[in-house]
Amino acid sequence: MFESSFDIVLGVAFLITAYVAFRRMSISQQQPQGGAETTVVTAFYGLILATSCLRATWFLIPSRIWQPSYTPMAVYAWDEEHPAWIGAALSELTVTAGSLTLFSIFILILVYWADILKKYFHPGSRRMLPMFAFFALVLTLVALEVVNVALFLLNFYTTEGMILFNACLLALVSIICVCEITIFSHRFRTVLKTLGAINQVSTDAQVKRIVWITVTGNLFFFTRAFLETLFAVTLCVFWRQHHTVAKAFTHAWWDTFVIFKYCSEVTILALMLYILQTRFTTQAANAAAAAAGTTTQNSNDPNDAAYTQVPDAEEGD
Repeated sequence: MFESSFDIVLGVAFLITAYVAFRRMSISQQQPQGGAETTVVTAFYGLILATSCLRATWFLIPSRIWQPSYTPMAVYAWDEEHPAWIGAALSELTVTAGSLTLFSIFILILVYWADILKKYFHPGSRRMLPMFAFFALVLTLVALEVVNVALFLLNFYTTEGMILFNACLLALVSIICVCEITIFSHRFRTVLKTLGAINQVSTDAQVKRIVWITVTGNLFFFTRAFLETLFAVTLCVFWRQHHTVAKAFTHAWWDTFVIFKYCSEVTILALMLYILQTRFTTQAANAAAAAAGTTTQNSNDPNDAAYTQVPDAEEGD
């Protein structure tokens, strides 16, 4: 009963974030300006929308429809004695797709930060288009997940092998994201303060936004890296002791993991939406562009208007 009720609560929470993201995306598309800023806005809110919809789908579909047990099952593909392997595999694929879109939100921010920093620290170097770099990184993660599914379908391991693969991959990506966010954030704040001093304008709003994104992003990825690492280590230890992971998950253990993991996800999505809607910015397009490291000339804040040079992330060399 507790598990079903908690699933409904989380499912509704993700539906709310999906609705807000959809509304923001619709508003941003109605803005008069186009080009790079509109692309960033649409992609950013689109990823939040996709993540929320996938998570809501997973939580609001009763767990017994996915598989007989609420906890993960250890079954091989094509096992005629356990037809529930199909639902278990589909459940894991839905979770994986949601994780990829969630991580893509921060990958999008990082590639724009990297592009702008390269523009200012290495102005003469050739730069890859941010969206091209973004798709290259995301497609790399998708390719790894395709390999994971293929290994499962070829019976190299069970559905819990898929879960272990994802835990190791997401733990590694989380650690990388923590390092990159910290490094880029420090450099970006240095650029903002320097340009503010040169132009004799205040960049406090931009710096504050960067700090908020850095703090919330790092807290999320620290938590995610810890959870996924603990998860992977637990599976490995259980397999070493029992030569199987078929009963590695008790209800108490799995419930605790689900609560911490998905509460952190809905929290970070809500925080990102909140950060971009506060008084730090006055328009949705300006907000999402600023999160990725760009500004717009349509801000009502005179300081933002004076700071239009912080730039044009997809501008040619």
